[in-house]
Amino acid sequence: MWPFSRKNQEPPKPDIVIDPAYGDPTARTLIDAMTRQDWRTARDVFDEARDPDVRAFLMEAACAVDGVQDWIKEWTAAEPDSTLPVLVRGCHAVSWAWEARGAQRAQYTSGEQFREFARRLKLAENLLDEVVARDPDDVTAWTWLVVSARGRQVGREEAQARFGEVVKRHPLHVVAHEQYLQFLCAKWSGSHDLMFDFARKATAAAPNGSWLPELIAVAHLEKWLSLPSGEDAAWIKQPEVREEIVAAASKSYLHPDFRTGPGWVPRVATFALTCEFVEAFEAAGHAHDLLGDLASEWPWQYCDNDPVAAFVRGREYVHENRP
Repeated sequence: MWPFSRKNQEPPKPDIVIDPAYGDPTARTLIDAMTRQDWRTARDVFDEARDPDVRAFLMEAACAVDGVQDWIKEWTAAEPDSTLPVLVRGCHAVSWAWEARGAQRAQYTSGEQFREFARRLKLAENLLDEVVARDPDDVTAWTWLVVSARGRQVGREEAQARFGEVVKRHPLHVVAHEQYLQFLCAKWSGSHDLMFDFARKATAAAPNGSWLPELIAVAHLEKWLSLPSGEDAAWIKQPEVREEIVAAASKSYLHPDFRTGPGWVPRVATFALTCEFVEAFEAAGHAHDLLGDLASEWPWQYCDNDPVAAFVRGREYVHENRP
């Protein structure tokens, strides 16, 4: 699927594994606690995370842990007055639903998969609705309701309302913006025009050094993925596409005000891949300088069934061509 040919297609593969914590010690503590069913430690980690973006990153980490639905009722029963266990169960149920559906397009998904997907999503929304009914200012619950909106194919007005509940409380919320952009993709409930319009407006409104200009890179990646072979390379190689992606990178991780923080890795990785695609090798190289050996599933899974192999190939190719 690469939009160009390469020499040395298979460089030696370093000993790299995908760490869902991306090297973040707090996320690692949370993942380990959830894995061993230690909800008390998980509770303490979430209680200390007050920043909405950090809390969303930690929730993404928690949602990646298998088997949570098997034991989390113990937590909700132990702390019935707290919305946190309900929130964690609801957010995790969204990921659990997508696990049932699988990653294939609709035409390759069985009726049984869709039924289980719908059942789990309904559970998730019931739980998240309970959280926002009890605590209307819970930004994380509203964010995961934006995620579930895509799966349940709610109307655009409803999805926009859910997104609006997030940004009126935290205007630059990264995960909410990413998830609403996905809702607006043509493959879900929108169109390429709606997707690009949203990405461009959010980027224009973002401060220098923000992570939000990544939405431009995601939009071009989604458009590239939607096109048949041949047309995809023609799209991504257009000078105006290169110009827009590099401008977004310049406002984000290339800007002096940019700072890494919990969850930064897949956002910079998106720029690493798309800047490579448009042959902006200096910009792609700087992204890889930041990443080091921090591989992530997103966005490299779009280029290889082995995201680490895709990450390593991309890094080697960029370094070979960097000015």
